Amino acid sequence: MVLITLFLLSGMLAGYFLRKRSRIIEFNDKVTTGAICLLLFLLGLSVGGNEIIINSIAKLGIQAFVLTAGAVSGSVFLSYFVYVYIFRRKGK
Repeated sequence: MVLITLFLLSGMLAGYFLRKRSRIIEFNDKVTTGAICLLLFLLGLSVGGNEIIINSIAKLGIQAFVLTAGAVSGSVFLSYFVYVYIFRRKGK
């Protein structure tokens, strides 16, 4: 866990010093999007290859749907709250 935290902090530090270089930021955005897509694919591959999860989908389907709906609606609500009460105030 310490190694992960160190990587995160070093990335934040590098991002702070490189924030005015738009080419690096654009490249970083593309690499990050590609990495996220690759990780989602690999996660799907792992789930699809796990017989226990595949056999339990019928049981877990409702619970997964409720948890997903709650997470998405909570994220949308919190994002809207942050946008309205924090970012709009800075613009006024």
